[in-house]
Parts: sequence; C-alpha cells; structure tokens
Amino acid sequence: MGAVLAIVRMLRMVAHVAHGLMLVHWGWDRRTPQDRQDRIGWWSAKLLRVLGVRLETVGMPAQGARLVTANHVSWLDIAAMHAVMPDARFVSKADIKHWPLVGRLVTAVGTLYIERASKRDALRVVHQTAEALARGETVAVFPEGTTGPGRPLLPLHGNLLQAAISTGTPLQPVVLRWHQPGRPYSEAAQFIGNMTLVASMWRIMSARGLTARVQCLPLLPTAHMERRALADALARLIDAELPPA
Repeated sequence: MGAVLAIVRMLRMVAHVAHGLMLVHWGWDRRTPQDRQDRIGWWSAKLLRVLGVRLETVGMPAQGARLVTANHVSWLDIAAMHAVMPDARFVSKADIKHWPLVGRLVTAVGTLYIERASKRDALRVVHQTAEALARGETVAVFPEGTTGPGRPLLPLHGNLLQAAISTGTPLQPVVLRWHQPGRPYSEAAQFIGNMTLVASMWRIMSARGLTARVQCLPLLPTAHMERRALADALARLIDAELPPA
C-alpha cells in the first residue's frame, strides 16, 4: 500500500508542479507583489497537502524587513516556510537552480543563489542580502549551511547574518521540526548524507502522518552585535525549542 500511496502522491505532485510552471511562465512579472505572495503561499501550502504533509504553525511571522533564520532538515523546508511567510526570498545553494522543473519555480520567486564553497561568492550574497533588507524585503537563510537530522542542531555559520547586522535589521528565528505520530523527529523527512533527491522524495511520499511544524519566535535585535555572538544566541534560541530526540 505504501508504494501505491507514493505513486498517487507523485502524480499529484507532477500536476501541481506543472500548474506552478504555468503560473510563473504566463504573466508572473506583471502581477503585483501582493498577488505573487498570495500565489506563492497558496502553491506552497498545496504542495505539502498533495504530498500528504500536514502543516502545523506556532507563533506569528513578523511584518516588514527581517532576516528569517531557520534550522534545515528537508528540501521541503522552503515550501513549509513559504506557506507561512510567502514574502520571504530564500538564499539557497546554487545547484538547486538546475533541478528539473523545480529550479524554474525557485528562481521565479526571487531566490538568491550561493556557491557555498566559494568565500568570494558568499561575500557577494551578503551584499545582495543587505541590499534586499535595506529595501524593506524579507530574506530567509539556513545558517547551518546544509540539512541536518533535526536534532542535534548543526553549528550555525554567521557569514550571512552580517547582512542583518550591517543594515540594523532584526532576525526572525524559525524552528522547523518534521514529525510523525509517536516520533518527535521523522526520518522520512531527513535529507542528509548521500541520500539522493529522488530517494528523499519517495520516502516523503510513502510516509503516513508526516507533519511539518513551523514555529516563529520573537524578533531578535542585531544592533551592535558581532556575527559570531549573534549566531551563538540564535543557536541557543532554536535549540531550546527542539524537544529531546
């Protein structure tokens, strides 16, 4: 039954992705920012539903310019967060741009791409992020730099946090947790190690009772902070909200 369920969900996902490609191909640039955000939020929430994922939200996202900072577990984290805060532009690794079908969608919603192995490129993205924050936009980053198991939290990198410090923009800490009945952390959602995207998708599509929990914490001021100290404070806030494994 698990294989049948996964195939049904896969077919529904393909249809939903095709619908998304139609939205961004015809007239996307002519839509108002609010209209684009409404559609991003709707599309992301529906993607979770067609994959059988329940969205659980705790707390309210802030309004206005902020650097959203979340722990990172799954390639679906962006969809879960976009369902809650569709105004966010994400900083993502550059190879996502080349993922079949999905890359076109991710680019259309204003994603900032980074070559994580390049210090020079990281500096470029810090400047781009600072410029976006100064314009009043919301940018979202995963300071762990890669996906982890959920708990323990991986070390947080402070490089991209410099954009918030430089512009005096607050952080919006977000705690992501994927869970299933009886399990505080779902292995089905984890995208770690040598796992391929296809294998991860199959595990998610086969899962039952999978829930994505998006918890928005109060804003964290950045004025006069040093980025390493800010990263440490952020790590303590997120870690305190993650239950024992």
